Amino acid sequence: MDIWIAGVGMTPFGRHPDKSVRDLTETAVGAALADAGLGAPDVGAAFFGNAVQGAIEGQYGIRGQIALRDVPLGPIPIVNVENACASATTALHLAIGHVQTGVCDIALAIGAEKMVHPDSAVSMTAFEGSWERGERDRVIGRLTDLGLGTPTPPQAAARETPHSVFMDVYAAFAKWHMAEYGTTEAQIARIASKNHGHSVHNDRSQFRRPFSVEEILGARLIAWPFTLPMCSAISDGAAAAVVCNKRGLARVNAARAVRLRAAVLMHGGRRAAQDYASHISRQASARAYEIAGLGPADIDVVECHDATAFGELQQSELLGFTALGGGGALADSGATTLGGRIPFNPSGGLESRGHPIGATGLAQTWELVTQLRGEAGPRQIEGARIALAENGGGLMGVEEAAIGITIYEAAS
Repeated sequence: MDIWIAGVGMTPFGRHPDKSVRDLTETAVGAALADAGLGAPDVGAAFFGNAVQGAIEGQYGIRGQIALRDVPLGPIPIVNVENACASATTALHLAIGHVQTGVCDIALAIGAEKMVHPDSAVSMTAFEGSWERGERDRVIGRLTDLGLGTPTPPQAAARETPHSVFMDVYAAFAKWHMAEYGTTEAQIARIASKNHGHSVHNDRSQFRRPFSVEEILGARLIAWPFTLPMCSAISDGAAAAVVCNKRGLARVNAARAVRLRAAVLMHGGRRAAQDYASHISRQASARAYEIAGLGPADIDVVECHDATAFGELQQSELLGFTALGGGGALADSGATTLGGRIPFNPSGGLESRGHPIGATGLAQTWELVTQLRGEAGPRQIEGARIALAENGGGLMGVEEAAIGITIYEAAS
């Protein structure tokens, strides 16, 4: 693909009670444009990813136009994008298509979300629109059946604390995997411990303290087998990327531009529960590898969608870095930590970097561009040349409703 990421920007993720979606957007966009050496008038189109501002603030329409109101863009198209937790990656995908077809030479992809609310029940409503609400009982029944092989221990059920429906979704997936492959709570905790350790070195991360495996296993139970440090938090934040084609590249510092090798967007929800080999992540990553002319052995670093630590375990298998069922052993081996064979989530991942859901995909882009430029400081992966991002969103059937796989290459 003759498409490049010319600039990236990202706010710190966390609780920002004094900042609006517009404030967060302006910060991320300003940083991305400055990083590319461009001004707002250089942008030919903007794609604005946001999933929950309607549910939380009642701003159901024209979110991007409002968020970008004070950015001095020309009368360019601003396209609003909602695709659950994959909203930012979908915005990036649309920006890529726009410059690839030559409609414009430089486009902005933005993801922004403000999820923290004084009433935690309002924050939780953010998740309710990203699964099949009209068939709620049937969906819950299907997920319950998925986890029957590993029932929640009675003593654990009594200790579960309030959580979003998506923690139950991920718990059902984990229970199935535990029954099928023997995956353990300790292996899931090891991934969470590794990611919290990575986040210590990321100044954009919501949480920056290490946790031992023992501390994670002993923490407050959310939805068995997940304790609090294994789960992503409610977060505010924004991230942005400047995307350009070959003509646009002539207007930026090409030496710092990161090339797109593949960008794949698919929808899931059509496989049978036991047909794990046909998971939509596996299909999408296979297509991305084909487009890029690469395979898992060529990837130096991965940012994946770990809304719970089990998500990373699962994705390490589905993306081809180990056999199906081998994610727990891979985590035990240390291969996915900094300094390991294939580091996952050097940013700290969703559990510790934070998860403002409409911004997450572009936070992954920010991290991987930073890594491929060799600018990640203490968390830098030595010699990183090829990077992969996986970003999922919503629930259909027994998998993500939306999945985006993006592969990046460092400048020559």
